[in-house]
Amino acid sequence: MTLKVIGTGFGRTGTDSMRNALNILGFGPCHHMYEVMGNPEQTDIWRSIARGATPDWDHVFKGFNSCVDWPSARYWPEIIRHFPEAKVILTYRDPESWWASFDKTIGPGVEADSDPLDFGNMGIRDQTFGGRVRDRAHCIKVYQDNVDRVTSEVPPDRLYVHHLGTGWEGLCAHLGVDVPDAPFPSGNNVQEFHAKLEDDGRA
Repeated sequence: MTLKVIGTGFGRTGTDSMRNALNILGFGPCHHMYEVMGNPEQTDIWRSIARGATPDWDHVFKGFNSCVDWPSARYWPEIIRHFPEAKVILTYRDPESWWASFDKTIGPGVEADSDPLDFGNMGIRDQTFGGRVRDRAHCIKVYQDNVDRVTSEVPPDRLYVHHLGTGWEGLCAHLGVDVPDAPFPSGNNVQEFHAKLEDDGRA
């Protein structure tokens, strides 16, 4: 099994809905941060990568056909080079809208996390945002820089930018599959995000 679809968008850009969509379209299982939470093997793998270990991407994504969200979104340049046939998706929402969601969910979550080796601390808070997860202007710039890098570095015929709320048509055309007879998935709002953290013992 090899990755067929790689997501490059930050968390809170509809990545959980995209995970569910890719599963529906036959590109699952899809790797997402929720696959890491509560999974000791995945936790160890990503902590090791965040500490600087050289990843064996085939092993990291063994059993998965796609990936979205963090932690993989932090390493998308390496991952898309390793899986050159995979399609690339940038899940996107307006930067101000992204910040409003991030500031109610992931930002305070990683800031309050007491485990210094947790990927949320190392990979997201410290390495992606330089420890400044409550600095609005800084975080928005980091978010926009990632969007700009994806759209400038990924070849247009390989990339689809999925704007939050746009549904199936563009995604299915990019992946070469039929539009399913089902609503596009929607979920993981702020309340659901915190409920999942509570279930994982992090809130």
